[in-house]
This record gives sequence, structure tokens and C-alpha cells, in this order.
Amino acid sequence: MLKVFLVEDEVVMREGIKNNINWEQEGFSFVGEASDGELAYPLIQKTKPDILITDIKMPFMDGLELSRLVKQELPDIKILILSGYDEFEYAKEAIGIGITDYLVKPIAGAGLLETVKKVGKKIEEEQQQKKFLETFEQERMENRQLARQKFFRKLVSGQSPVSALLKEGKEEGFDLAAKSYNIILFQIFGREGETGYSEEQNELTRSIEEMTEKMSEVLMVELGLEGWAFLLKGNEEKSAAEVEQELLNNIFSALSSCSDIHYFGGVGEEVERLSELSRCFEEASRAFAFRYLNKRSRIVRSCDTAGRDPEQEVMELSTLSAGHLDRRVVENFVKTGLKGEVTHFVEEYFASLGEKNIHSLMFRQYVTMDTYFAAAGVLEELGCEPGILAERCGDFQKTPGIFASLEGTENYLCVLLGTAVELREGVSRKKYSSLLKDARNYIEQNYDNEDISLNTVAASVNLSPNHFSTIFSQETGRTFIEYLTFVRMEKAKELLRTTSMKTAEIAFAVGYKDAHYFSYLFKKTQECTPREFRARV
Repeated sequence: MLKVFLVEDEVVMREGIKNNINWEQEGFSFVGEASDGELAYPLIQKTKPDILITDIKMPFMDGLELSRLVKQELPDIKILILSGYDEFEYAKEAIGIGITDYLVKPIAGAGLLETVKKVGKKIEEEQQQKKFLETFEQERMENRQLARQKFFRKLVSGQSPVSALLKEGKEEGFDLAAKSYNIILFQIFGREGETGYSEEQNELTRSIEEMTEKMSEVLMVELGLEGWAFLLKGNEEKSAAEVEQELLNNIFSALSSCSDIHYFGGVGEEVERLSELSRCFEEASRAFAFRYLNKRSRIVRSCDTAGRDPEQEVMELSTLSAGHLDRRVVENFVKTGLKGEVTHFVEEYFASLGEKNIHSLMFRQYVTMDTYFAAAGVLEELGCEPGILAERCGDFQKTPGIFASLEGTENYLCVLLGTAVELREGVSRKKYSSLLKDARNYIEQNYDNEDISLNTVAASVNLSPNHFSTIFSQETGRTFIEYLTFVRMEKAKELLRTTSMKTAEIAFAVGYKDAHYFSYLFKKTQECTPREFRARV
């Protein structure tokens, strides 16, 4: 119900308005009253009414002064001024403040109620329009995110003509013409062993996205599990390196207010041509792969060797012990790595162990065995059958040719880890299938709640909104808003077939307060009005 608050210094008038109208029966909630503006103001702040009815001439604080204060606090509130002073100056000042209506006393209860109802209808229309715009914006953002992902993949594939990329970039609202380019791949992580997304991570994600949207030289793309990709543009006024530093400074500033959140960034090699972005992305991916080998909360560039441990670089085989190989590096990669990162990971993993060591046959056998058992252990923890890696990749103990050369060992480990990642992703798909089933169940149980949103559904399955949106659209072929609308329309059709409920009642029953908006969506999705659908069945 819409809330009404009354301010009137004349007791008889105030009591008459309060008691002679059955507010609840008329669809309103009478939430408070006061004899002057000074007493009314704190009560209005507390009750936050939708409609304020106030006398204009009162002691201590008059109606116009109260209206100014209230409008600053509650800009959407509708104010009805009552006055026995039918003077143009009062009306003019009231209009300047944003008063909805100016009524001259004495006014009959029926006349006041008619005005309040008219204002109430206007409020509901505005609320419905606001809801429509919010829903439209949410759907637009979902579609925009998916379109950006698709566009970025095309951009770094190296397979599209530059002219087509420039045109599509403009359609995405991003002018790709620049003097130079670079790519940063970036990811944030919660506490060790923590699953799902915390509200702090969600807030940080929103902060970084809002900050990046304000940087015209940066195109940010949400990559789901992979974090973000930032495409940087350099020009005469600001080089790509300067844009990179500004972006990282802004990100670090956002991170400084967060506790127990770590990050990792991989920076590519700056290029001058749009057609060279595939190479830039390859270099950024190589640097980004260091997140499995290094401590987190650092930025690694493709041109440096900061990711390697200098102690391991000089390690000799004669000093090698099991403690020098950290099995957790391989385990972390198998748990979170991507198929496209396998080659980079193996190359950098071997490089981090020292060139002299990896040329030793015995050492390569040791590393291979350790990698095999690390990967197998992770897969068994996930529920995979023991021995499935050997079955899929071949038993390295029975294929001595694997160790005949460094290249042969690297190739085998690439196959081994690539297979392990595929098996893990198979388990993850089952997990996501279960999560999406839970999400669909949540939607089925809450579709009639007007406040259901991408955020509330994502929270119900403990995923970030962006990550959930990506997975949901990939698995269902629909955006969240499209799926929610589909569920609501199916329920509406069921009610149209099986009940005599009015269109407005059905709209409310499936989650729409605005019957006109419901009818618009129904016609858009079903190609007929609710009335026409009912007539057909």
C-alpha cells in the first residue's frame, strides 16, 4: 500500500481528514500525523511516506519550508498543499519546489480522496516505469556482457579482417583505432580453500567494473572463471603503458579496502597493430599462467622473468630433493587451469625448475612421475576412477620414448595435464548442472516475487552475478531475464487456460505489478494478447 502522512495545525481539520476517510479500504496506509513541520520532519524521515498532505500556514515551520526539506530527503515523494490562502504567490512558490497539487481549503473529504487517488495512480505508474527500466537495463547489461565476450574472442583470434573489427568495435561503443594496444588478464581470489563468492568480492567486482567504464582507453571484458581481460589503447596524449599504470593504480586502490582478497595479473607485450592482438593475447596468457607457479597478489609481464624463483633457477640435480618440487603447483593447475593454458604452464613450469635439471633424463622421469601422481590425486578427490589418466594418456613407464628428449617429455605432460583438465571440467559441468538445477528450482519457487533478480538467484547458488550469468546463458541458451520471462509467461498461459482470473490478477500472480507491462511482454513473446490467447483455448 502507498503510505500517506498528514501535517495540519488545525486539530479539527486534521482529525477529520484522518478519521473520515477509510484509508486502508481505499488502498492507502495512513502512517502518521503532526501539527507542524518541525514535529513532522523527523517522523517523515522515519516513515518515508509516498504522499505528504500538508497545510501551508503553520507555526514553527510552514508547509513550504517542510516541503523543501522533504523533497531533498525523498525526491520521489508527492506533496499535496492545503491552504486557505488562495494567492498566486503561494501557488507559484509551491510549483517551484515541486509540489504535486495545490488545494484550497475548505475541501471536502471526497474531493481530497479523489486527488489522493489520482496522485496514487501516478506514483504506481512511475514505480512501474522505473521497474520496467530496471528490467530493461538488466537485460541490456546481460546481453552486452555476452556480446563483449564473443567480440573479444574474435578480436584476439587473429582471424577477422581489421575493417570488420573496427566496425564491430564501434557497434560495441568502443573505438578501436589507436596508436598502440596491450592486454591485461586479471583475476581476484578469496581466502585459501574458500568456495563461492563473498559479498566483499562482489562489491570489489562492481567497483572495478564501474571504475573501468569511466576509462575511455580501456575495454573491460568479463571472462567468468578466467577473471577479466582489459584491452588498453594508447594514443598521442597517453601511451598504452601510461593507460596500464593508471588502470593498475585504480585497481590497487579498490583492492586496498579489501581484506583477505588476493589478485594476479598477466600483462602482454605492447603492439602497434590491431591485427597483432592475437600475439599480444598469447603473451598475456603466458604471463597469466605464472599464477600457478607464483605467490599471488602480483603482476607479471611477458617480457620479464619476475615469475621465476632465482633459487630454483640455479638448482643442480645433485642438490635436488623432493622438497624442491612443490606438488601444489601442479595440483592448483589441475584444479583451476584452463585447457588453453596447458602448453604455457608446462613450458614455464619446466623453465622454473632450472635448465640444467630439465636436460637430465632422471630428473624428467622424476618430474613426470610427480606430475602424474599430483594430477591423479586431484582427480580422485573429485570422484574420478583411479587409473583413468593412464588409461587415457598411456602409461609413461611403458613408453620410454617419452623421456628421449625434452620436447617428448613436455608433449606427454601437455597431453597428461590437458586430459586432467578435461576430466575436471567434466566433473565441473555436472556440478554446474546441479547448481543450475538449484537455480531453476529457485526461479520456479520465486517467479511471482517482483524483487527476484540475477543477484538474488546468483546468491542462492553462491556464485558471483557475472559468473552465474555467463554459465546460465551458456548452459540454457537464454539470458537470466529471458528465462525468467519464459517461466512467467508459461505460468500466465496456464492461468489463462485454467482460471477466470482477470489479466491484472494474472500479471500480479506471475510477478508483475504493472498489468500493461505484462500485456506488452505477453504479446511480444507469444505474438498475441492475453485476451486473444484465452479466446483461442
